[in-house]
Amino acid sequence: MDIPQLYEIYKTHYSVSTDTRVIPQNSLFFALKGDNFNGNAFASKALDLGARFSIIDEIAFQTDERMILVDNALQTLQQLANYHRKQLQLPIIGLTGSNGKTTSKELIHAVMQQKFKTMATKGNLNNHIGVPLTLLSMTPETEMGIVEMGANHQQEIAFLSSICEPDFGYITNFGKAHLEGFGGVEGVIKGKSELYDFLRAHHKMAFVNSSDALQMEKTTAISRVLFDTERIQYLEVNPFIKLSLDGNVIQTQLIGNYNFPNIAAAITMGLHFGVPTTAIIQAIESYVPQNNRSQIVKTTHNTLFLDAYNANPSSMKVALENFGALSASHKMVILGDMFELGDDSAHEHQAIADLATSLAFETILLVGKNFHKVTTNLKTFEDFESLKTYLSKQTLQQKTILIKGSRGMKLERVVEVL
Repeated sequence: MDIPQLYEIYKTHYSVSTDTRVIPQNSLFFALKGDNFNGNAFASKALDLGARFSIIDEIAFQTDERMILVDNALQTLQQLANYHRKQLQLPIIGLTGSNGKTTSKELIHAVMQQKFKTMATKGNLNNHIGVPLTLLSMTPETEMGIVEMGANHQQEIAFLSSICEPDFGYITNFGKAHLEGFGGVEGVIKGKSELYDFLRAHHKMAFVNSSDALQMEKTTAISRVLFDTERIQYLEVNPFIKLSLDGNVIQTQLIGNYNFPNIAAAITMGLHFGVPTTAIIQAIESYVPQNNRSQIVKTTHNTLFLDAYNANPSSMKVALENFGALSASHKMVILGDMFELGDDSAHEHQAIADLATSLAFETILLVGKNFHKVTTNLKTFEDFESLKTYLSKQTLQQKTILIKGSRGMKLERVVEVL
């Protein structure tokens, strides 16, 4: 069965699934493979649970006439998504970057849905599977698409761009993330700039932070819309960001001045697409971060700045500097290891430990195998359980605590003992 034929089946319900734990009725189930599973083995179960057809790529599992055999289920999913994108003919904003992708995506979505029927990447489903699933969640009623694209090696953004074919692009920043896969900072810049390469080659448009010299340099040959620093102005952060749009003060629920460019990007896109200023302000002020991203959590005894969804040297640095500048007393920092740094890991963890020390917080705790190896007078813990045991024996009250680490550290678990 070719893609146009499969598309005729798909568009009767505009629904796909790759997980038998969530099978929408009459969906197409794609039997994907992973390191520890083979989706083909679940194709029959998917049909029993309500899938209309199962797309498989191993003939041994073809036990039902509702199983469609293809050469490669993942490639078929990606090709179907790209075919669907072409049929929809709606404007799509593609975004990537080292830090702030998901927050930017959610802010852009919040602003755009004030005027358009908008569909955006759910959570952080931003890889070679998530991008196709995002596209296939769009229907003829969708008026605007927002697709987040993540990457940890060269040519990944180029590939994802070829699937979603964005009309507009935005790169949040270039930072020290996934250094191991990209081969250093220059590799990060090259890899993320593959979005710019696509926009340039296809005569599309970029939204650009005019205060970021490197982003400005990389987009000189692309049609672009710049952040308007006259209309959008940063005011303060203590602890939430306050800014103004055309003189109207916007009080956000986002911590950290590093989130200002994410907000400015959403405002810039809203203005470009004609979202009324009052609606933009309402959307920004109403947005509440979730999923351990830039959240303030008040426990019985302490105030937590929970930013434990992810971390790399760039995001860790700005988070520490921002936290250090806040006018709060009894500031405490709990930092977890940063992953995927390759040969730079020891150096980068040492640099963060030194930075934290220089900011003179009341208490600094470092956790993880990498932080445990740094040269420091700070208290370090080799694993989370050691940290938890230590904290459970402390009497912590009236502390303002920053919690930040890579996703694999799952530092949000520390909340229960604070």
